[in-house]
Amino acid sequence: MKLDDIKKLHQKKYRQALGHYLVEGEHLVLELQKAADRQPALKASELYVTGAYEHWQSPFKTHQVNERQMAQLADTRTPQGILAVVPMPANDIEPSAQPGEKAIYLHEVQDPGNLGTILRTLAWFGGFRCLLSPGSVDPFNPKVVRASMGAIFHVPLETDVPLASLAERYKSIACLDLNGDKLASGSFRQHDCYVFGNEARGVPQEALAHLSAKPYTIPGRGKIESLNLASAVNMCAYELARGL
Repeated sequence: MKLDDIKKLHQKKYRQALGHYLVEGEHLVLELQKAADRQPALKASELYVTGAYEHWQSPFKTHQVNERQMAQLADTRTPQGILAVVPMPANDIEPSAQPGEKAIYLHEVQDPGNLGTILRTLAWFGGFRCLLSPGSVDPFNPKVVRASMGAIFHVPLETDVPLASLAERYKSIACLDLNGDKLASGSFRQHDCYVFGNEARGVPQEALAHLSAKPYTIPGRGKIESLNLASAVNMCAYELARGL
């Protein structure tokens, strides 16, 4: 890919048009290389390095650039000097679910840090799939990729999944609500899909009613009105993993 095209990958419309996204920094490139051993499509990634990384061992086609060029390619202000251009996963075919897999559906999540943290949690526990509604932050946004710490390579991910389509895919759906059953109740682990709402607006109640989503709550004794989205998902993922 031409350097001028790589610069464009900072923007969603060009990531979609060119079918690639950026991975930056030693840790993320190492995670990418490990993931490529199990996911052949990732082997088409290409590496761009400055002279400081000219001896980096990689299975990818590698290009050396100068520091000025790296500064133009990278999304961070002080780049380490190593980044990869990675092919976007195909989203036109619904990946087959693994036995016992749970789906985490995020409705119009907007914060890149929240999404990256959620992906990191799901990758840590394993056995989860992440579904994103239309209008959600792009998971291949450089900020999401960095916040995921490489988890984006290890969690099955689907984008632009309509909320209404969940009823056709999953027999049993759960959601969070202040008036629901406690998270620790045994029935919480029995559902197939767990729906979480936008950081500010949540999920439309009429949509949850259409899905017959079972409500649960995370009990708290403090004065604050709500939990951060990523914190809520983290607690739910822990509770689900604890029952395995």
